[in-house]
Amino acid sequence: MNIIIVGCGKVGSTLAGQLSQEGHNISIIDINDQVVEEFSNSYDVMGVSGNGASYNIQKAAGIENAHLLIAVTGSDELNLLCCLIAKKAGNCKTIAKVRNPIYNKEIGFIKEELGLSMAINPEYEAAREMTRILRFPSVIDINTFNRGKVELLTFKVNKGSILHNMRLPEIGSKLKCDILVCIVERGEEIIIPNGEFIIEEGDKISIIAPHKKATEFFVKIGMMNNPVKNSMIIGGADISYYLAENLLKYGISVTMIEKDLKRCEELSELIPEAMIINGDGTDKDLLMEEGITEAESFASLTGIDEQNVLLSLYADSKMNGKIITKVNRIAFDEVIDNLNLGSIIYPKYITLHYILQYVRAMNNSIGSNVETLYKIKKDKAEALEFCVNEGSKLIGIPIEELDLKDNLIICCINRNGKVITPKGQDCIKKGDHVIIVTTNVGLHDLSDILRS
Repeated sequence: MNIIIVGCGKVGSTLAGQLSQEGHNISIIDINDQVVEEFSNSYDVMGVSGNGASYNIQKAAGIENAHLLIAVTGSDELNLLCCLIAKKAGNCKTIAKVRNPIYNKEIGFIKEELGLSMAINPEYEAAREMTRILRFPSVIDINTFNRGKVELLTFKVNKGSILHNMRLPEIGSKLKCDILVCIVERGEEIIIPNGEFIIEEGDKISIIAPHKKATEFFVKIGMMNNPVKNSMIIGGADISYYLAENLLKYGISVTMIEKDLKRCEELSELIPEAMIINGDGTDKDLLMEEGITEAESFASLTGIDEQNVLLSLYADSKMNGKIITKVNRIAFDEVIDNLNLGSIIYPKYITLHYILQYVRAMNNSIGSNVETLYKIKKDKAEALEFCVNEGSKLIGIPIEELDLKDNLIICCINRNGKVITPKGQDCIKKGDHVIIVTTNVGLHDLSDILRS
């Protein structure tokens, strides 16, 4: 597809690089000449310097032949104007990054009136992700397929777990659980396990299953999945407001600590059910006074990554609850991943995921059959959802007879709403949604899972 990206910040540049690697024709627009030149030289993309809301600039970037324009500058108003002009100039699909909470409450109206295909709010989507995690605190990470019907859940095998020294087939025979272990992270090694694989303490296990079956599994292995009853949030920015609002809807009580008195007053009006504390969230005495030792969950959501990391490490030493750490910069992710920071939330990654998911679904309608794709395990593996089209060479053949590539597993088949954990005798049928996990990155068609 021909895609124009306006705004070459962290989200825009990462998005352009990823979509270029996936074979799309990418044009970028940014007001900074140097950024455009550097990025154009690093990737196979066309760069245009100027204001993305200018018709002439969009025309120079190829708007008349574009399938999609994505506006991810730092200004909501500029993003919306870029999309409006693109609709008039090229009649293409449009995606806008819109962060202001005022617009968030009116997003349905804005999308309809401006003809947006998608409006993405990074802080709101990150808050939704955190809410899902706090409602399922046994897991480190959650991804969803089939519009939420199937979940990919990652958790750590703790010391003393009944899973230690258990072979994978014994999960079904001993625990009577219909889930599938699709990927294991052991130290720096990423493993697609086979039937002989033995689980060990310290492994990070990713399972795939419908929510109900995953719940049964966590109950049986002693990792109860009851949602938390209270949460302490440090920082009072928009992401904290969205999280508090979501948690309160589920009956989870919230204590929020924010330095700025004026912001505290605003939050008290916006979310009167929450306990808003005016104070320094890095003050250990204040944290103890407000009950950090009794908190069932703790979210460090300040605007400073280093502060969030230190706060989460401190919380880990004082409480026995779920910890969430917000990180904006991704340069030190290898160091951060080795610390006890609970679930690490990268708002920019979440934004990228939702935009990429839309682009892939859109691309599906013009030939490709990848519907959902997650980069997992530090981009060393992928989880993909394919829609099986008529004419696929895999239809009707038992899975055990397919000549599958190494380091690849067929995890799940959704057939007319029925979720199947595939066995050797199961066959793929037309219209199925098939989920694959593999370390062979770059699959575009379901037939790519075969050796030849």
